[in-house]
Amino acid sequence: MRKVPVTEAVGMVLCHDITKIIPGCEKGRAFRRGQVITPGDIPKLLDLGKKHIYVWEPEIDLIHEDEAALRLARHSAGPGLSWDQPNQGRVNIRATRKGLLKVQVDRLHNVNELDDVVMATLHNNRVVTKDQVVAGTRVIPLAIQRHLLEAAEEICAKPSPLLTVKPFQPLWVGVVTTGSEVYSGRIQDGFCSIIRQKIAPFNARILGQVIVPDDPQVISTQIRQMIAEGADLVMVTGGMSVDPDDVTPAGIKATGADVVFYGAPVLPGSMFMLAYLGHVPVCGLPGCVMFNKTTILDLILPRIFAEERLNRSDIVNLGHGGLCEECEICRYPACPFGKAT
Repeated sequence: MRKVPVTEAVGMVLCHDITKIIPGCEKGRAFRRGQVITPGDIPKLLDLGKKHIYVWEPEIDLIHEDEAALRLARHSAGPGLSWDQPNQGRVNIRATRKGLLKVQVDRLHNVNELDDVVMATLHNNRVVTKDQVVAGTRVIPLAIQRHLLEAAEEICAKPSPLLTVKPFQPLWVGVVTTGSEVYSGRIQDGFCSIIRQKIAPFNARILGQVIVPDDPQVISTQIRQMIAEGADLVMVTGGMSVDPDDVTPAGIKATGADVVFYGAPVLPGSMFMLAYLGHVPVCGLPGCVMFNKTTILDLILPRIFAEERLNRSDIVNLGHGGLCEECEICRYPACPFGKAT
């Protein structure tokens, strides 16, 4: 790579994009890599504040920024991802399907610890849509030392790609509605319609709903029955507080399920319960799910539908970022809720 005065650059091939910025109005590529400089380009370059340009002279130990960014993207992008062509030295990585973005955060930190390498992503465990940009990468200089790029590539690729998008599975959902007041017909259930709304984005289907009184053994029996009938996920609604007559947690425990947690560091949603009966998740839903737009359920469901088995540390980690600000205009998941740094 050689630095050349602009006034002497006619006929030479530009080895990097040049950006034009008009504050508050425009930012874009004014000159592209590979462009042959013409006499008419000289005043334009000078207007952009460019007194020199760089022309490419290959060196064995240097990798051009465009090639380097492409290599980083290729090594980072696992299943469910693709990458764009370089633009101003940057390569975007996009989702090829809707799903759960998985970022190996520790390794991402290791990549960005290296000199001259940049990798920026959305948060781990973010729900993403097809064609959404989930990450961007580039190198800082116009050409990077080969050994630095190769070190970054190894971190990005091994033991598995740095980034993946896990697809959602269309699970069958069983609903067990508890509450003697609902069972007796004194009030109408409002939970099932909310559950339908929450599971619709995952193409899930309701296997069935059963309404039961506040009796731990009856609750337990119906959970087991739902699973026997083919439920991949059981949602148990109501009776999740610490009031003496709220027995839903006892009913879930009575199934013999392995309780991951009851009481999570997330607001709203602290009285949520998650257990597993074999491989089937059983969720105890507190009343806030019916009244608040965004709760712990919105953090947990994507991971369940991506067929991840959560453990207690997964829930503990939700505490940092687990306070919903309940904004007047909800922008979840494009907000900090549930996203630890």
